[in-house]
Formats: sequence, structure tokens, C-alpha cells
Amino acid sequence: MIARLDCEKVVDYITRRLRWYVFDSAHRESGILGLSGGIDSSVVAYLAVKALGRERVHIFLLPTDVTPQADIEDAKKVIKELNISSENCETVSIEKVIEAFEGILGKAANLERGNIAARTRMIILHNKAAIHKGLVIGTGDKSEMLMGYFTKYGDAGVDILPIAGLYKTHVRQVATYLGVPEIIIKKPPSPNLWPGQTAEGELGIEYETLDTILYLRFDRWMSEEEISKASGIPGDVIEKVLSRVKITQHKRHLPEVFKVGYRDIGSD
Repeated sequence: MIARLDCEKVVDYITRRLRWYVFDSAHRESGILGLSGGIDSSVVAYLAVKALGRERVHIFLLPTDVTPQADIEDAKKVIKELNISSENCETVSIEKVIEAFEGILGKAANLERGNIAARTRMIILHNKAAIHKGLVIGTGDKSEMLMGYFTKYGDAGVDILPIAGLYKTHVRQVATYLGVPEIIIKKPPSPNLWPGQTAEGELGIEYETLDTILYLRFDRWMSEEEISKASGIPGDVIEKVLSRVKITQHKRHLPEVFKVGYRDIGSD
């Protein structure tokens, strides 16, 4: 149901825009990337190297104690495939930082601890960006951005989001085109902020269905009734997805500013 990409054109467009934005618009010297071993960050790593050159991409692995070892190994596979030098890669465990927060604030539940982890990672990446005169390159895709499936001022607190115009379905197509290891493409997406977490499980819907709804609504501009008729997806599922898009809108905007017209206010 969702349109198939011309991956060659899309990759060319993203890499040209990324190169221009980092070097010409922002006048920075490098790209800073947190690599999780998942499909989104792996695709962004491949795109960043194509756009900026491997010598100008700095990769950081930022695991916690609950980060699966398999994800760490997958991230290292990407680094090896891209031939990024050890001088441009660093692993920094953030577990002690999270424990320090819990020591002050008390034991955190899964969601709270996950948000602390996501925001800690962003603090580190922006610190590294300052050191390397770079921009922090985000890894969020369009599906997750529309659903608000990210941590505000955490994984969304970046300088640029090169694949936020691609649904997860399209990210998988681009991953195959770029030669991302198949094990990464096929494994279930997960932020791995706590044990057993999966994106589809937390969202309550498979990406294939989710992307069909989002694509037909926001790219084809169909009504809920038209989406259901065209796709066969039940109306209550469509309504639930679009309701979440609406209530998470605040996460995709800068803070609301209450404008005051001073000419209309009297003074003492």
C-alpha cells in the first residue's frame, strides 16, 4: 500500500542535503552520531559517511547495563563495514550517570529511567560535538516522529534529522540499498531502554500497518473512512493511530510562546 522508494535518488538527495547543511550552512567540520546497532542509526551512519567522509564522522556507543550485547556487536559491525577508524569511535557507558540521578531522585521506573538515559546520551553527544566542531545527527524516522515515539530533549534533541522524512518501511528499503548488515535490518526495532522493550510492542501495532495509515493520511491526504476502505484496516485502529499523532504534537514543536502585544497593554 505504501509507495516504494527510488532509493538511489533518495540517498543522493539526503547525502547532498546533509553535506550542505553541515559544511556550508552550519560551517561545522564533522557529524556526531550515537550508534545503537539498530536499523535507523545504522542507516544514518552509512548516509553520514557518504555525505561527509568517514574521517569526519564521529561515532559513539552509549550503552547502559540493559543494552543487549548483540546490539553492541551489531554497532561494531557497522563501524567495521564503514571502515571508520578507532580514533573516530568511542564507547561510553552511561549506567553510572543514571545511577547518580537515581541516587538523588530515588529509584526510577522503566519509562523514567529510559528518559534519563536518552537525555544523558544527548548531553554527551552535544559535548562531543563542541569538542569536534560538529553537529549532532539524529536518527529518528518519520513513523516514530509522527507517533511521538521519542524522548523530548532526548533522542529528539539533535541538530539535524536526515531520515525523518522516511517511514520505517522506507528506512528498511534504504538499508537494503546501502548494504546495511541483514541481521540489523531484520531484527525487531527497539530503543532498548529497559529489558524486553520493542517498538512495535510499545506502540501496539506493526510498522507495516502503521506506515500504511500514516502514508495514506499524511501523504495521500485520505480521510479515516477512505483509509479503511483502501487498506482494509479497521476504523478503530486508524482512529487510535491518528489520535496519538494529534496528542503528541507538542513533542514536534518548539516550546509554545505566549505572545503579548505590548502596545495594547496599559502602563502605570
